[in-house]
Amino acid sequence: MKVPASICAPASGSSLGLLIRQVRDAIWANMEKELVAAGHDLTFSQFVTIKKLADGMASVTELARAAEVHPGAMTRLLDRLESRGLVVRQADPGDRRALHIHLTDAGTAIWKDTNLCGQRVLKHATVGMTEADVSQLMRLLEQARDNLTSETV
Repeated sequence: MKVPASICAPASGSSLGLLIRQVRDAIWANMEKELVAAGHDLTFSQFVTIKKLADGMASVTELARAAEVHPGAMTRLLDRLESRGLVVRQADPGDRRALHIHLTDAGTAIWKDTNLCGQRVLKHATVGMTEADVSQLMRLLEQARDNLTSETV
């Protein structure tokens, strides 16, 4: 199958893949600035970890996947969050080798505030877009992701 020229051709000097990467990097950088401005000493990966844990317990592997880091790096990241009293690791009663990670009350409190930071960054990223534009952008990005992660690629 031939790739449409419009996808490969520069759009403002960027291919689709590069543009998506630039947007991701800009979101990460702006989120880290927003966290610092709000008084939170967290990296973007720590924020993503806390965000994932706000939905409930998770394993080290699940957290590493969500934060896009190696499981060994996630263990070190969790060490830092645990030393700050934001997370706790508990043994899985059904599997001695597995751990369940949970937010502490302090971690939940940080999540509530850092979630507002995330909302501000996304609001800034979508300035000038209507709700319909944002919905369409999300739908198209989800479709591209799903196309690329399907078994038929």
